Amino acid sequence: MSDDKLKVPMFDGHYEHWSEMMENLLRAKQVWNLIDPGIREPTVGIAQSEAENKKLEELRMKDLQVKHYLYQAIDRVTFEQILDRKTSKTVWESMQKRFAGNERVKRSMLQKLRRDFEVLEMKTSETVPEYFGRVLTKSNHMRSNGETITDVKIVEKILKTLSEKYMYVVVSIEESKDIDNMSIEELQSTLIVHEQKFKKSEKEEEQALKIETGDSSHTRGRGRGRTNYRGRGRGRGRNMINKETIECYNCYRLGHYSYECPNAIEANYVGFDESEEIMLMADEGEEDYVFEVQEKDESKGLLWFLDSGCSNHMCVNKEKFVDLDQSFTNTVKLGNNTRINVEGKGNIKLVLNMEQPMCSKTCTLYQNSKTTS
Repeated sequence: MSDDKLKVPMFDGHYEHWSEMMENLLRAKQVWNLIDPGIREPTVGIAQSEAENKKLEELRMKDLQVKHYLYQAIDRVTFEQILDRKTSKTVWESMQKRFAGNERVKRSMLQKLRRDFEVLEMKTSETVPEYFGRVLTKSNHMRSNGETITDVKIVEKILKTLSEKYMYVVVSIEESKDIDNMSIEELQSTLIVHEQKFKKSEKEEEQALKIETGDSSHTRGRGRGRTNYRGRGRGRGRNMINKETIECYNCYRLGHYSYECPNAIEANYVGFDESEEIMLMADEGEEDYVFEVQEKDESKGLLWFLDSGCSNHMCVNKEKFVDLDQSFTNTVKLGNNTRINVEGKGNIKLVLNMEQPMCSKTCTLYQNSKTTS
């Protein structure tokens, strides 16, 4: 790598990290010897040969290059704190004395790191790479502060502090593998394989649960077919519904619910005062109907709207009544808020089936022309 493309690690106040990165750079450039052991100046009064003087000049030129790297890594405030700048070795030692800290500070820092390392445990929501990253970061900080921590200790620490779902994996590893010779990378790759299996199993269980709890009754409207709608609880919102497989209960065609059916007969629903007379059932008259139907079988005569739950039965044809009290008068309100005058009250006989006897029903006679309320 050429010097113009060289990226020098910047000093950000963390001396241990910076010194490690800078030392690695200088060793790669094969100039670390200018810092350790450094340039040995000739003794005053002792003559040097021409070759020795030439070699000394070459070392001094390289030393200027090393100092250039160091100056690139520090800001102006840090530069002004360096008192002796004669050689790269003196610059390095000045940085070390000023920022590396004394032995007492190192011991205090190391105690804190040891305590943090001991209480490390894997979180239930944490992945294997994330937990390994936390453990290795803490252990590297301990090493940079003078702690001797082996890979075996890190492996044992991780195995002891994995979350509950990895316990059977830990037992399997401890019984089948030699922990003393197991590398950190090998342990991590083994756990990642099991983690992927856990995720796959959890995904399959979630899909199975959705299939078991999925119910088309959660969708709006009536119709047969499978939908893509799934939801639990309230306030979760709605997903898009594929209506291609929905069968309408009204026209039995695919693509819509019965409430959306273009062939459906529209009904009017209105509130009413219970003290008022409301028309809830009527027969089909001649051309002027109270209710209209789409089909009419002429062979069966006039059609009736039968509803066993209605409380008022209305008929427009006076000839249908076998007895009629025309002294009874009243008005009734229809679903479209119009009113009709009642002109009498009596009984009508209906033939329900040719094989069955006739039945009698009390009905009221209303006038054929509607009056607006």
